[in-house]
Amino acid sequence: MDSALSDPHNGSAEAGGPANGKTRPPSTPEGIALAYGSLLLMALLPIFFGALRSVRCARGKIFSQEYINLLLSMYFFVLGILALSHTISPFMNKFFPVNFPNRQYQLLFTQGSGENKEEIINYEFDTKDLVCLGLSSIVGVWYLLRKHWIANNLFGLAFSLNGVELLHLNNVSTGCILLGGLFIYDVFWVFGTNVMVTVAKSFEAPIKLVFPQDLLEKGLEADNFAMLGLGDVVIPGIFIALLLRFDISLKKNTHTYFYTSFAAYIFGLGLTIFIMHIFKHAQPALLYLVPACIGFPILVALAKGEVTEMFSYEESSPKDPAAVTESKEGTEASASKGLEKKEK
Repeated sequence: MDSALSDPHNGSAEAGGPANGKTRPPSTPEGIALAYGSLLLMALLPIFFGALRSVRCARGKIFSQEYINLLLSMYFFVLGILALSHTISPFMNKFFPVNFPNRQYQLLFTQGSGENKEEIINYEFDTKDLVCLGLSSIVGVWYLLRKHWIANNLFGLAFSLNGVELLHLNNVSTGCILLGGLFIYDVFWVFGTNVMVTVAKSFEAPIKLVFPQDLLEKGLEADNFAMLGLGDVVIPGIFIALLLRFDISLKKNTHTYFYTSFAAYIFGLGLTIFIMHIFKHAQPALLYLVPACIGFPILVALAKGEVTEMFSYEESSPKDPAAVTESKEGTEASASKGLEKKEK
């Protein structure tokens, strides 16, 4: 995943549009503000809803560990369709009529026989899921034929939301180590070399969120893009989702650490955009996001005297079905009560 935030400032040809050496007309302040605001909003949506859905996520995996790597090697077209279908399915279910003829299906692949029989894939789905898959395929064909930025963003948002929902850190220490390591990685590859930015601009795949700064002038055919790598969404997002689950484990019907880290992400990304716009140079977003997303929640934990609880929190192993069932029911009930209280 790319992890650099790029600024196509003042119509520069080397910042995201066709690299033909031609100078673009300067973007208007309104267009720049709209582009950056849209990137910020698109980054927040998958983190917020992915974190909420991670609480309710069944912890069993469709694929065993050795086959996950095989799945990751599939073409982005196929992955995008599947990710988008999984993303829109909960929302689309609300639009199906009550008398919709919904049938259940099961996709089962096994290897071996008898006592040595092992499940490789065991996936249950229904007619509604097939409808969502069909709609997602239309977006996939659109992206494949046009590489349009809206189709790119639909896939990018789907990848991000699924990543935040399904990739679980089991404790805060692991999350801090992960973010700390990627902090160094991001700074080196953006400031030390031009590899990260070059890949972001030249690789045509939904590995980044993009938004045109000249949308107000050219409409949907605009091509002067600001971009945000999916790594800058998913990596902090899975840490923020962990803090939401930690909030729920405290059983205080509050989401203090989640909202703190979410606000920290907004601050960090906003600071990234500000620095990038001032210095007219691509920035490693994790340089600003990691200190904010780790530092703010720790400061809150220090103030509340809950640092020990935070770093001793560890999720139960998914290998224990009883623990998973109990944990899932408890977190769902707590999350529902907390959200209802927030709404009131």
